[in-house]
Amino acid sequence: MTAKTLEAIKYTRGNLSILNQLVLPHETIFETVLNVQNGHAAIKTMKTRGAPAIAIVAALSLAVEVNARAENKEFETVDQVVKFLFESLEYLKTSRPTAVNLFDAAGKLWALIQSTAKDANDPMTVVNAYLEAAEQMLVDDVKDNKNIGKFGAEFILENAKDKDHISVLTHCNTGSLATAGWGTALGIIRDLHANGKLEHAYCTETRPYNQGSRLTAYELVYEDIPATLICDNMASALLKQNPSVQAIVVGADRVAANGDTANKIGTYQLAITAKYHNIMFIVAAPSTSIDLNTKTGKDIVIEQRPSEELVTVTGVRVQDDEPTCIRTAAADIGVWNPSFDVTPAELISAIVTEQGVVLKKDGEIEFNMTSFLN
Repeated sequence: MTAKTLEAIKYTRGNLSILNQLVLPHETIFETVLNVQNGHAAIKTMKTRGAPAIAIVAALSLAVEVNARAENKEFETVDQVVKFLFESLEYLKTSRPTAVNLFDAAGKLWALIQSTAKDANDPMTVVNAYLEAAEQMLVDDVKDNKNIGKFGAEFILENAKDKDHISVLTHCNTGSLATAGWGTALGIIRDLHANGKLEHAYCTETRPYNQGSRLTAYELVYEDIPATLICDNMASALLKQNPSVQAIVVGADRVAANGDTANKIGTYQLAITAKYHNIMFIVAAPSTSIDLNTKTGKDIVIEQRPSEELVTVTGVRVQDDEPTCIRTAAADIGVWNPSFDVTPAELISAIVTEQGVVLKKDGEIEFNMTSFLN
């Protein structure tokens, strides 16, 4: 079975367009990204989201701008292009604070810029090195995602209690819309489905931004994967009533050195119910989401989102399909709206990366991510 997947990032050298995820699933609109300001705005406003996609769009938005400036001969010296790239990367890092992939990509790109600039006499040497590295990120992400899908599906099949009836629950959106293609947690579901091993997929609504109902449901319908949408507060009831749900699979915006994982708000409570119902709770993430400089989840900075996301709902009117926004809460009520929560490593069964599956040693409650990466 060949899976058809959505394409949320379209790039050729000098040209970048992204699928505006704010208007999905009601409209499909690609927006042109001309410079780092456009890229920063797309990430900050969540027109593009998902930790891998954030890093790629940031890198490629800079690629588009530096290419245009180079074609206009704006760089006369190597120092000029290095200064521009450094300042742009620092600016892009301010768009979303929690997703470590962005910081990992910026760090690697900056290291490349510095090493290239040492022996460069022509600014175009640095420009071309940056362009090639940023473009390779797009290629590598798809490859990494497919490996995550393969390893994760194999792990579920090996550990399923009933291998003939495997259903999976996922949270938020971790598919093609959150990556360069295929996806992380949703990639595992895709792999199970492609191999005829998936009985059913369930996705949470993922309040308050509804990435599950707007985006994951959109992808599942698009790819003809048998799926059902549930509200966030229905997960425990689902697990109690449906024994075919043998795993909850989620993505990650940052994984600490001990395995504590920051992911979309609501992930923590899913891990608790998975533990109670004795099913697998699996984190799927590329190794770039692992931050060895963050020792535990206590050190992860959690982004606070605008209160409007919690007290309003956007969509289209049923009667005429016109976009609309309505308030659902009492005026002047206080709002606490963290974008992410942290799931303790103790509650996580496995962390699946493109390099393989990370497990805890017998008797231990935390992962050793440092040992895995080294």
